[in-house]
Amino acid sequence: MADIRTRVAAVEDRAQLPPGQEERFSGYGVMGLPFRSGHVLALRRFPVTSVGPGYTSVWWRDPAGAWTMWTDADPGLSCPRYFGRALSSASVHRISIDWSDERSFTVTVGDGVGLVWEVRVGDTPLTQLMSGVSGALPQRLWRGRRFLRAVGAAAGPSLRAGRIGLVGEVPNGQSFRAAPRRMWFVQDSRATLGGADLGPIGALTEQARLRDFWIPQRGIFMIGSAVFEPFDPARHVTATSSG
Repeated sequence: MADIRTRVAAVEDRAQLPPGQEERFSGYGVMGLPFRSGHVLALRRFPVTSVGPGYTSVWWRDPAGAWTMWTDADPGLSCPRYFGRALSSASVHRISIDWSDERSFTVTVGDGVGLVWEVRVGDTPLTQLMSGVSGALPQRLWRGRRFLRAVGAAAGPSLRAGRIGLVGEVPNGQSFRAAPRRMWFVQDSRATLGGADLGPIGALTEQARLRDFWIPQRGIFMIGSAVFEPFDPARHVTATSSG
């Protein structure tokens, strides 16, 4: 089987958007990673999107519950397009993802942010089973909201990750569907922000979420796609508005 870095390289080179007329994204990332200190980090890397150029975004929630998103693209064409209402801030920075071996990478956010996030991911029999099942399912099933609700309800307890929401609404009001097709657990991670260590990873006392998007209670690295309802200024909040 191809190692994780090889699979990610293939996504970078050949990622394809799911069919449809919605706003579509294809790529990989860390769905979310909680730290016992109360910090949360997440990573999105979409080499291809239907709304603009590919981009990378890093999400950070501080222990007080305030969310920040750093992106290397226009916020209106990246994650704040959907989550801006829930954010304390959203800003553009240089972001790099550097792999040191087949299972380890480091995410760096520059331009004064000073985040250095080391991640090591790996397979278990459970992630191999769930990835095999997900990868074998036809594309049409991943478009069904009832199916996605059932998958999310089953995946959370199976992965010991708390609640997982693959369908619902994001803070700016758009509906969404997420389709993870291959997954691995984060086995180890260390992060510093402005030189301060965020501490050991571990489940939070209260699971974090952004409206219907729940941050898993353990780190999950995935390859897949996401689909959002097209932006409608009459019904949806603009990218960086706060509510």
